[in-house]
Amino acid sequence: MHHQDTVFMQRCFDLARLGAGQVSPNPMVGAVLVYDNRIIGEGFHQRYGEAHAEVHAVQSVAEANRHLISKATLYVSLEPCCIFGRTPPCTDLILAQRIPKVVISCLDQTPGVAGQSVERLRSQGVEVVVGLLEESGRQLSRFRNHYVTQERPYVILKFAQTKNGFFGLPGQQFWITHDWSQRLVHKWRSEVDAILIGANTARIDNPKLTNRRYFGKSPWRIVVDRDRTLPPDLHLFDGAHPTLVVSDAQASQAKAAINVPMIALDFQQQWLAELLRYLHQSRITTLLVEGGAQLLQHFLDQQLWDEARVLEGGATLSQGILAPRIPGVLIAEHALGKDSVRCYRNV
Repeated sequence: MHHQDTVFMQRCFDLARLGAGQVSPNPMVGAVLVYDNRIIGEGFHQRYGEAHAEVHAVQSVAEANRHLISKATLYVSLEPCCIFGRTPPCTDLILAQRIPKVVISCLDQTPGVAGQSVERLRSQGVEVVVGLLEESGRQLSRFRNHYVTQERPYVILKFAQTKNGFFGLPGQQFWITHDWSQRLVHKWRSEVDAILIGANTARIDNPKLTNRRYFGKSPWRIVVDRDRTLPPDLHLFDGAHPTLVVSDAQASQAKAAINVPMIALDFQQQWLAELLRYLHQSRITTLLVEGGAQLLQHFLDQQLWDEARVLEGGATLSQGILAPRIPGVLIAEHALGKDSVRCYRNV
């Protein structure tokens, strides 16, 4: 592979990210058509249920260049689909357009695809190259590939801590990070399907759990209210966005005064794994767990997490609730004004 190939694949990644938060449970995918080291068409998967990246790339080719499609190379960040879903297989499009060469970053782990698209294209005489910037491609497609192989959402733990490792003060709202970090959190919210918090966080902070400081949608809101004691006037129950309450199956039905959907689980059993199975069946591919400390620790103790994003502010506390300790591998770290952001992966 030449340097130009990596440039074109990087363009695919950049295009794919434009679909963040809009395509779930499908993956983010970008594609470019190249003839003689010149991009003649490009596109990305823009919205779930609509055309895939390859379709947009072909459709974007100017009329004067359409005769070049059968001589072009298609670069795509993820293996094209070969199964009928809400849209026709992209392998059919590639063959119909007589595209002679396809360069793929990584394979799609969806059952029925998972390398079969590559085999089909090769069997029809298409030259297929797999593995260009493969690790970056896997990272881009990790939500979808995890969802279809593990049969649960990709779980991201998120919390803020002080310089000396405290999560906050018992029974009090305590802001640790500044405005830039809060805006970044809203960006993260726009990119996930659902946010989960515990009853104490809901009661003390009364959060809206919506995306108000960035472009894009707001996710599904989920709160664990085991005994159904949360008051109905919380922002979570304002009806502005879908909300789900998770309660104990043993809790009295008489306490269910909140007019939102509820799921009752047996908290004496593996309720967290059961909740994740339910979310998987509800087509939730990504779950952002925003606290509190006890709920975050449940995910850590049961190894039901995939990524952790820890914001650290400049404040310190002499006592309070200790922040969870992340046992994963540090994969990224950067400054955000006076704050810092560390990302960990569970390996």
